[in-house]
Amino acid sequence: MAMTDTQTAPARPQADGAPVLTVRDLAVTFETPDGAVEAVRGVDFELRPGECLGIVGESGSGKSQSALAAMGLLARNGTATGRIDFLGNDMLAASDRELLKIRGNDMSMIFQDPLTSLTPQLRIGQQMREVLEIHRKLPRKEADRICIEWLEKVRIPEAERRLRQYPHELSGGMRQRVMIAMAMLCGPRLLFADEPTTALDVTVQAQVLDLMDDLKRDTGTAIALITHDMGVVARMCDRIIVMRHGRVVEAGTAEEIFGNPQHDYTKILLDAVPRIDKVKRSGKGEIDIDAGRGEEPLLKVRDLNVHFDVRMRGGLFGTTRKLRAVDGVSFDLRRGETLGVVGESGCGKSTLARGVLNLIPPTGGTVAWLGRNIAGSDRQQMKALRKDLQIVFQDPLASLDPRMTIGASIAEPLQVHTPEMRGAERAAKVREMLNRVGLDPAMINRYPHELSGGQNQRVGIARAVITRPKLVICDEAVSALDVSVQAQVVDLLIELQKTMGLTMMFISHDLSVVREVSHRVMVLYLGRVVELAGRDAIYTDARHPYTKALIAAVPVPDPERERARERVRLSGDLPSPLDTRAPLRFLKSVVKDDPVAEQYRPKLVEVAPEHFVAEHDPGLGSEGLRA
Repeated sequence: MAMTDTQTAPARPQADGAPVLTVRDLAVTFETPDGAVEAVRGVDFELRPGECLGIVGESGSGKSQSALAAMGLLARNGTATGRIDFLGNDMLAASDRELLKIRGNDMSMIFQDPLTSLTPQLRIGQQMREVLEIHRKLPRKEADRICIEWLEKVRIPEAERRLRQYPHELSGGMRQRVMIAMAMLCGPRLLFADEPTTALDVTVQAQVLDLMDDLKRDTGTAIALITHDMGVVARMCDRIIVMRHGRVVEAGTAEEIFGNPQHDYTKILLDAVPRIDKVKRSGKGEIDIDAGRGEEPLLKVRDLNVHFDVRMRGGLFGTTRKLRAVDGVSFDLRRGETLGVVGESGCGKSTLARGVLNLIPPTGGTVAWLGRNIAGSDRQQMKALRKDLQIVFQDPLASLDPRMTIGASIAEPLQVHTPEMRGAERAAKVREMLNRVGLDPAMINRYPHELSGGQNQRVGIARAVITRPKLVICDEAVSALDVSVQAQVVDLLIELQKTMGLTMMFISHDLSVVREVSHRVMVLYLGRVVELAGRDAIYTDARHPYTKALIAAVPVPDPERERARERVRLSGDLPSPLDTRAPLRFLKSVVKDDPVAEQYRPKLVEVAPEHFVAEHDPGLGSEGLRA
């Protein structure tokens, strides 16, 4: 794998020449059983070669539909009016045959979810070759050569082998990079990137953004970046249009929008953005920084292990290897405190949460809850404890029963843990909780599909806290929400912690949000703790190279600062957790060169009061991350 390096972001080239795309008075309307829905209303913008235009706004603002209209990919019940001129082609009047020649060749799109955009039953190579066969009529051997070349450009290791793999065999970050490579195969003049980094780890996000910036600079491709992440916009975009309810409410250069926003909605968006360089958003509530200080821990986790046996191919019967998802994690959690847990996908964050709650039986170690070891307790023993131990899952829609009203879902914990409570009393309690989490009590009889993502997340929180638990684990509870809804949910969690005395574990890959809600932060790398310290110490005095790399990868919503700051360029993905050498990327001096041998376990050293750092080689920089 390629090494990493640290560099200052290069100055952005000035876009010049005639516009590649001109959009005038675009309107998109959908016919539904409830009548016509106007998704886009009179939108104007243009895009020049080598320029990146940010199209920002929250869900439902019309961002994606504007791009789909330009691509000729609207749903059957949608119609578009106005004019979309792409290199002299009227895209709204073009025939299907003409659109087929343009799409994938001169105009491409990176869709938001690569797993649903890639065909699951076709190998990566088959899907990539199809683009070149349609537009370039290339023979298979030549097409494979170009596919491998582009997979290497998007920094996918073992590119030739990846052509033979299926989408489900790749990580989210690798699938996203496959989508970028596929979109760029024919050297398009225009690239639409629809939320290309949503839900990606910050390190993978940094790789994807660097790649797109390099492609723009090297090929002159114009990029329309559709996102609600203002940090990404500050890093990538030359100009910005802000959309709300299908209209453009403000447009300008990145410096104008961030430095002197004019529209109230733009100001609301910018105020809601969590910043890694600031402890809290302006005017918002702050956690009680002294919560839990001096108290005995409610939860003591010692040397917790969660291992899985993985069947490997090879030989007559294959072999079994041990995947160490959580490998010797120890920490304390005090009453009223929030512990932030961060790290890349695959580092063991969610598995740790489930191991602590005994939703996955630990294979070793202890989880002492109020002095009693609950690791390995059976279902009946855990049932008595569930009232005090609750979790808010990442996807609220998937964790709510679609056949139950939200009132029934919120009331279910009361039925299980307080069966003596009468129905009318339960309903009153549910209405009170709905009001407390900022939802109208009149919504009690609605179903999950009738609510927005942010509303369903609030339902998940209400269900978790209605029994007044002592510990709540939030597993990526705000990762897929719009920035303003995310801010509301974060404020809600802080308020509930203060009023109900909640103790929380807050798991997230968004280090900016973690800074707002956490008293202490624990950094995981391949199932092990590499740093554990108070919030301020982690963000201002990080000691471990992996922690430094995570923080350096987070974009700051300030164009001038983002361009001037030094950042770590990372390449490749996390090493395989099946390789016992992988957790020792930062302590190579003790590695045994055997992927199945028992390896040395780095110790946590207290480098300052309550600041613990895993042993690593002296003078090692973040380049150790991707050796």
